[in-house]
Amino acid sequence: MQLVSKTKRVVEAHLNNSSVRAVSGSMVAFEGQVTFKSAGFGGGDGLVAGIKKKATGEGLSLMECSGSGIVYLAQDAANVTVVDLAGETLQVEAQQLLALTSNLQTNVTFAGVRGGVSGQGLFTTTVTGHGQVALLSQGGPLIHLEVSPQSPLVVDPDAFVCARGALSQSFITDVSWRTVVGQGSGEAFSLRWDGTGVVSIQPAER
Repeated sequence: MQLVSKTKRVVEAHLNNSSVRAVSGSMVAFEGQVTFKSAGFGGGDGLVAGIKKKATGEGLSLMECSGSGIVYLAQDAANVTVVDLAGETLQVEAQQLLALTSNLQTNVTFAGVRGGVSGQGLFTTTVTGHGQVALLSQGGPLIHLEVSPQSPLVVDPDAFVCARGALSQSFITDVSWRTVVGQGSGEAFSLRWDGTGVVSIQPAER
């Protein structure tokens, strides 16, 4: 099967006696002989996935589309980008994931503690293996930013979509820039990425 993005906001899942997992409710049309069923939460399998979703709030409500034909997928008129994975692990915000080919594995991992004041734990969805992922972005197409050992990257967590490569993530508590732009309520923090890889952001904040 193959994910094809022929327009900015719709991705086509081409099925040939195969299946694709997509966010529940994202099917806008389909052709051919295709069946649909629930595919769980995307944080692993079965009961474990349900427990992770309840504990972390990070999870996906997925459906499985199986058969032969074309399934058209979209979500809230967001831009869609198809990313190819070749045995890598993609760290992605759960709400930015639209669809993934059936040979990819998903999980929820602990991403760290958000600063010393709140001590709030943060979690991220990971997608691993060989296949394709369809990602959503608001405000325009994804912006891909290179990270190198000489050039670490700091991003707004509300703009972050995904990251891949030999990267490590840390949290920076820094209220100054949010105060300047009128977002000074609560504990402000940024995501810092070190190492070698690519971080993708969206032009609009969540």
